[in-house]
Amino acid sequence: MIFPIVNSYFCTMTTLIIIICAILLLVGLLGCFIPVIPGLPLAYIALLILSIFTDYKCSDEFLWQWAGIVIIVTIADFWLQIYGVKKFGGTKKAVNGTMIGLFVGIFVPMPIGFIVGPFIGALIGAYLDEKDDIIKVIKIASGALIGFIGGLVLKLVVCFYLIREFYLTIQVYFESLFSFVLK
Repeated sequence: MIFPIVNSYFCTMTTLIIIICAILLLVGLLGCFIPVIPGLPLAYIALLILSIFTDYKCSDEFLWQWAGIVIIVTIADFWLQIYGVKKFGGTKKAVNGTMIGLFVGIFVPMPIGFIVGPFIGALIGAYLDEKDDIIKVIKIASGALIGFIGGLVLKLVVCFYLIREFYLTIQVYFESLFSFVLK
């Protein structure tokens, strides 16, 4: 008599944990676009929680490898915007403008403020150095935009892979949960 209650409890807890992990993955995907939200670490934490607290496990080797990849990509994301500005001829003022623009762009009420912010910040910073050459100023600011897009693509690839792994890991549970609908 106690086994159905225990089994029901664990099934409910597993479902709750899977829902929490799915929410973390969605917030992680959103974090790929919004720099304030640590998207990849949240997506990775979802898989870690799933592996620790349920019977649906990712291998330890997979978790260690992807922990390293998430750390590297997170660092690369911050570095790419600065690299883009420097690669296109920006100086310290343009790099600082990019950082300030990123910070200010987060709080701008428009949905693309975090894209436009670094561009405008780099534009202003580059303008302070290169007042005579507007083409070079725009080129430097474009480096910030290209760096942002490069980091975004990198984060999206990793995040979608983690979402895929999550789905493949819980696929059996999902199919058993909705077996009455799938038949």
